[in-house]
Amino acid sequence: MQQNRSNSIFNIVVIVAALGYFVDIYDLLLFTIVKAPSLLSIGSTDVTMLADSTHVINWQMFGLLIGGIIWGVLGDKKGRLSVLFGSIILYSIANFITAYVHTVDQYAWCRFAAGLGLAGELGAGITLVSEYMPKNKRGLGTSMVAGIGLSGAVVAYFTFQFTNHDWRLCYKIGGCLGILLLFLRMAVAESGMFKQAKQLNVSRGNFFMFFTNAKRFRKYILAILIGLPTWYVIGILVNQSDKFAGKLYGSTTIDSGRSIMFAYVAISLGDIVVGFICQYFKSRKKGLLLYYLLCIASLVLFFSSYNNSDARMYTCCALLGFSTGFWAIFITMGAEQFGTNLRATAATTIPNMVRGILPLINMMFLNLFQKNWGWSIIKSGIYTGIIVMAVTLIAFYFTEETYHKDLNYLETEEVLP
Repeated sequence: MQQNRSNSIFNIVVIVAALGYFVDIYDLLLFTIVKAPSLLSIGSTDVTMLADSTHVINWQMFGLLIGGIIWGVLGDKKGRLSVLFGSIILYSIANFITAYVHTVDQYAWCRFAAGLGLAGELGAGITLVSEYMPKNKRGLGTSMVAGIGLSGAVVAYFTFQFTNHDWRLCYKIGGCLGILLLFLRMAVAESGMFKQAKQLNVSRGNFFMFFTNAKRFRKYILAILIGLPTWYVIGILVNQSDKFAGKLYGSTTIDSGRSIMFAYVAISLGDIVVGFICQYFKSRKKGLLLYYLLCIASLVLFFSSYNNSDARMYTCCALLGFSTGFWAIFITMGAEQFGTNLRATAATTIPNMVRGILPLINMMFLNLFQKNWGWSIIKSGIYTGIIVMAVTLIAFYFTEETYHKDLNYLETEEVLP
């Protein structure tokens, strides 16, 4: 009876966390899907489209970066559930307001506010699932959260299609999904590990603790860098697949929104499969390395002569998506490397730091390589990928294995000498 009750609690936590991430991804990718009609309707032109869309998505990523720190700290100070409630309220309000923007700057500010709200979703959910589930099943639980949650991108794409490309209605629907999610969250209790830590006289949610201890700082930076390929693939290659198709084989018919849909179907599948792979190897790192190798092979295919039709472009986007379907495992590894009093801060800030690095990758890809150095979009994409993968593999090499790690411990406040 007790075992059945525990399994029921695990299932509820996983479902609620997965639906939270579903809403997160629905909104996060909605802009990419609706960017052309939404920007054109508020004053952008074909000439300014790339600059305007980059401007809006950069502000969204800045919001995620700042929000990740705020919600992460609150998650360790006030509890995982407080973040899950507060973040979705802010996100829902921002989505409704986005439906009424009339300038690119208004659009950017609303996406910044939505980014602030969305930043707390996945980290708090992964932390909650990690602390509820036994260590031999943590990877499976968090993979299910990501696998189910990432299907939000697919729903966003078809919502745009079924509403006759009414992008304002799509944002309103996203806000309604957030409000519905609030009611489901009432069935979830706070993490037992957090409750124990709350009773002790320890510092909780101190973001600066990542920088006051050399070992902890090293782990934190490495945990961020191993996730870089995900947003290089989505933020540049898949997001700008229409531009790459034009240069690779002269296509003018690629729909980047459809590319996103194919990529995220594959990412969702990849995130479920990677949990079983790590379970089979009893290692997070072996599963992650396999996906890195798949990603490199998919990148070679993307830029090769094989990619010479719309069908093959969509196939390449799907392959790239599957190969970067390690989002949940990478965040789980980040959560597993830190004590209960810093775990939500780590799990929430790490993925949002990766998202926040996208503007820097965009600057290298767009401003440095294309505008300043005069490189083509193809050459810029290749060299950006080489740099991203090189940094990632070096960080991976120095990252510790966390598969068997017990999470019931606290971080102390040693200071760098």
